[in-house]
Amino acid sequence: MGLFDRFRRPSPGSGGPAAVRARLEGSMAKRRLRGWNPPLENINTLVASGGPRLLARSRELVVTNGYAANACEAFAANLVGDGIKPSSLMGDADLRDRVQRLWLAWTDEADADGLTDFYGLQAMVAREMFVAGECFVRLRPRRAEDGLLVPLQLQLLQSEMLPFEKTEVLPSGNRIRCGIEFDAIGRRVAYHFRRRHPGDSTDQGAVIPETVRMPAADVLHIYRPIDAGQIRGLPHIAPAMVRLFLLDQYDDAELDRKKTAAMFAGFITKTAPEEPMLGEVEADLNGTAIASLEPGTMQVLLPGEDVKFSAPADVGGGYEAFQYRTLLAVSASLGLPYHLVTGDVRQANYSSLRAELVEFRRRIGQLQHGVLVHQLCRAVWPRWLDTAVLSGALDADPVAARPVQWIPPRWDWVDPLKDIQAQVLAMGAGITSRRKVVEATGYDIEEVDRENAADAERTKRLGLSYRTSPGETQGARATPAQLPDAGGDAGSNGGARADPGTGGTSEQE
Repeated sequence: MGLFDRFRRPSPGSGGPAAVRARLEGSMAKRRLRGWNPPLENINTLVASGGPRLLARSRELVVTNGYAANACEAFAANLVGDGIKPSSLMGDADLRDRVQRLWLAWTDEADADGLTDFYGLQAMVAREMFVAGECFVRLRPRRAEDGLLVPLQLQLLQSEMLPFEKTEVLPSGNRIRCGIEFDAIGRRVAYHFRRRHPGDSTDQGAVIPETVRMPAADVLHIYRPIDAGQIRGLPHIAPAMVRLFLLDQYDDAELDRKKTAAMFAGFITKTAPEEPMLGEVEADLNGTAIASLEPGTMQVLLPGEDVKFSAPADVGGGYEAFQYRTLLAVSASLGLPYHLVTGDVRQANYSSLRAELVEFRRRIGQLQHGVLVHQLCRAVWPRWLDTAVLSGALDADPVAARPVQWIPPRWDWVDPLKDIQAQVLAMGAGITSRRKVVEATGYDIEEVDRENAADAERTKRLGLSYRTSPGETQGARATPAQLPDAGGDAGSNGGARADPGTGGTSEQE
């Protein structure tokens, strides 16, 4: 008995042939679906054929469309924030501290262009993922005479630098697909980058080979794989591009309509054209007479003259509802909350914001750990450690120093009091650990503990105390003689603030 024979024969409890047809409705070719015949193409074929045009359109949208630009910044801000930062898991506390300090100092030198730091590069990668769907990071070793703490820098390359149309078979047997070279078993061995950006008219020079081969070990390809076997990225904005483009044109048309409606124009009809109009001035270049109209003028017309005023059609009452529904569809296509795309929070409340943000943060967390951390951060860390040890900047075993976890930026709470109370209760019940709670705020627990210990020691030395709950008494006051000994830290890094009115201290922030 074949597959379709089983479908024809109703099984017990299946509901009969009608239920089977309902389940297979999407495969039917009846009247309603006769025109729906999409080609069965692989995603790589679609990217290779439409990638350049899709990329050009998405870049134009993000530059010219306000909603697209705002969505791009919201995507990068939530995905990266102030940076996804490492927390070393080495047991040696002293070595761990030296590694963390060296990493922090190197982040300021990480950009090969010198425009931002390592965490700024993360934000740039996030924007490229939104616009182009992918970004390439070239690991560039430097010479000792360059004066870097660790002779390694990162160079970002846009998607246009890797030609979509470069697909061929090499004499070695390797295959180039959309600019990426694969060996016989499908491993990436090299990238064939353009030497110049194809859209940069300011970069002119001598005639050189169009592409240059870079080993895959020196290139990080950051993109979100949607389908199995996908080799190039798709713009995150792609599902919303058509709606955004057409909505922008519609808004421009409505803006022109309003502009026309605001132009109060009058037309005078005369039965005797040879007679001059009252207030008529000289004719314009086309020979048409123009009559002036000043504010507050009561114009008396001659016999046979009539005035008609233009009355352009108004936008109507459906404009707001249409805009709202269209932007809702755009937000759903982008996977971003409506208020992050539009900045409109008029119809939001605590419950709707929280429900929306919970789902959105699940998606962002998936991208953080599955894409940015896995493809960028985890690849840079061992390369940086090896380079630091080989250059003498770090005296350690690079293999022993590799264990690390990456802490994403903290999420701001919708209701801070309730969320913090829930975390305290979860810690007390043993449901979660204090480390997890601290890392959820975007900080390293080791660093927080060191700062707390330093604050407690300084507070004890100065004879200070704090009010930890509303029922407790006000803490001790710091005398003017004591305050200079704190070196300014007592008021800025977890210490007490001097009360300008009484010379006492206020509650710890």
